[in-house]
Order: sequence, then C-alpha cells, then structure tokens
Amino acid sequence: MPERLKHHFEPKKGWMNDPNGLCYYKGEYHAFFQHNPFAPHWDRMHWGHASGRGLLELAERQIALYPDMPYENDGGCFSGSAIEADGRLWLFYTSVSKELGQTQSVAYSSDGYSFEKYGHNPVIRENPDGGADFRDPKVGRCGGFYYMVCGSGKDGVGKVLLFRSHDLLNWEYGGVLFEDASCGPVLECPDLFPLDGRWVLMFSMMGRERRSTQFVVGDFDGERFTERSRCTPEEGPHFYAPQTFEAPDGRRILFGWLYSWSKKLDEGADYAGALTIPRELYIKGDTVRMRPAREAEPLLADSDPCVSVDGSVVSLSYGASFDFGEPVGGLRILRDTKTIEIFADNGRSATYWFGSGK
Repeated sequence: MPERLKHHFEPKKGWMNDPNGLCYYKGEYHAFFQHNPFAPHWDRMHWGHASGRGLLELAERQIALYPDMPYENDGGCFSGSAIEADGRLWLFYTSVSKELGQTQSVAYSSDGYSFEKYGHNPVIRENPDGGADFRDPKVGRCGGFYYMVCGSGKDGVGKVLLFRSHDLLNWEYGGVLFEDASCGPVLECPDLFPLDGRWVLMFSMMGRERRSTQFVVGDFDGERFTERSRCTPEEGPHFYAPQTFEAPDGRRILFGWLYSWSKKLDEGADYAGALTIPRELYIKGDTVRMRPAREAEPLLADSDPCVSVDGSVVSLSYGASFDFGEPVGGLRILRDTKTIEIFADNGRSATYWFGSGK
C-alpha cells in the first residue's frame, strides 16, 4: 500500500474526483466530493463528505448522498454545490437517470451531516438549451435572488447556462450566460462568484492535459455576464474541476481535484484522488491569481531539491516542466509524500502527482 498524503485530503477507500458543495456551515468547513466508495475507479457516483474546524483539518465522514432514487438510476449523483439558507444547508447536484438523463436536484440538512432529498426532485427536469450534457449546478446569491450556473454544450459549442430563483426550489431559465467553442464542446463545473469588485466565471475544459481551468473576469448584473479578460493561472496536469466558496473572513477559497482521468493507479492502492491544498484567489490587474491559503504557510518551503528554475520555466526532476509565462521568483513549494504544488509570486501555480502511477 503506498504511503498516504500527510497534508491533503484523500479518501480512505475508493475513488474521488470533483470537489462538491464547498462551504462553511455551523462552525465547520465542509468539502463534499464525487465518490465511488467501492473501488478506486469512476462508477455510479455518490457524494462523499469531509469536514473539520480548520481548512487543513478535514476528516472523512459518512456518505452524504447515495444514488437511491429513480431519477439517479444511471450515473448516480454527479457534481454540484452547497449554499446555506434559512438555517439549512442545501446541496444542489446533477441527478442522472436512464429516463430523464442529466437533471438538477436538491437535498437539505439542518445539521450538515444527514440529508433529505426534496420530494419533488428534479427541480430542473431538462436542458432548456437542448443537448444531453447538462450538469454541475453552482448556486449563489446576487441581490435579492439566487442564481445557478450549469455546464452544458450543444453542436460542439461549450456553454454555461443561467437560472434564477427566489426560494431555491422553483427555477427560471435566464439564458446562455457564456459560450465558446474554443473552450471545448462542454464546459464543466462552472462557478460564478464576486472577487475584488469584479465577477469571475470559472469552468473546466475537457480533454486538456494542462491549463484546463479557465477564469473569465468580467461584470455580472444578475442577468448578463460581460467579459473583460481571461486567464489560466494553474499550469499543472493534476488539477481539474476546482470549486470556490467564501470563508467566514471574506476570503475566496478554492479547492481542486488533485489527480487526473488519465493517471494510472498507484501500485497497491485501493483508493484514488485527493484535494489540492486550499488556495486564496485575488485579482491582479485584470486576471485571477492564486496563492496558498494562509493556513498552509507552515507547510511551505522556498526551495526543493527536485525543483529548478530557468527564466519562466520550472522543471521537476520527475521529468515534468511548466512555463509560468513570466520570470519566476519567490517560489513557495508544498511537497507531500507523492505530490507537489508550486506557487510563484506572479500568482501562477503548478500541481503534479509523482506517485508510482504517473
């Protein structure tokens, strides 16, 4: 059995991919995640659950969502998000069935651990734009209403769809918020959030080994998103499907999936996948940048024997290299038992898993 990560969350057994439902609720941080508890590969999806008093103190809890309803009888419970309202924690997720395909459903809890699924799920029963891909609802607040963004695509054009609600149960379609064929046929795990006086639309682009997460900076008036700039600050191949939430002190915190679909299972492991170290997002100029959350500061080093720098290029002794686009200085490095995350002072980063199954 390979050595476990010391500073990152990974499941005790089985497969994990996308972080879901990141939030702070009743004095604890919660991170749900896509999970197959039975084997270290993707299958019918559950929502795993980890929680803790601190960002680096997440411990695995009981499974939050099982695929036990007719509208989840195919792929199960796909990715989604969480929001607190009226004292409850609400989980929004994509339910997948043979009859309806990909639909959006909701469950809620008064303690953050035991969840009840809404009796009239799915709350959104079809893709109003057409097409089979319709998933990953991320819910937030804007003014006096709630908004939801979902990833989609049609005729080879990736899209983000907008919905609005006043009660979290009845949703009105607001149209296509963003679309771009150059970003791929489906835009996965979208997230729309305010940051430093702007709005940021974030999504993951399928089939890209590196720079797979797009950040689009712009303005949002509750109905339309107006783009100002784009960036891909994360360079690494083992980073995908990130999600953000607002910490109690107002910081915008991000966790990503530390693994990849093409990575081979580490020898002897009966588990796969992890969460990145938490990161804080900020705006620099017109672009989004990332740095390790301050809670991770004691774990960081200024150098590492496996890391070398030549101008804008950071190279690893494991055979990988990353071009950070600008001369690299002020490196901060977090090396765990089989992973490494490298942060440069220009707000760029690279994530790499160097375990036995590269």
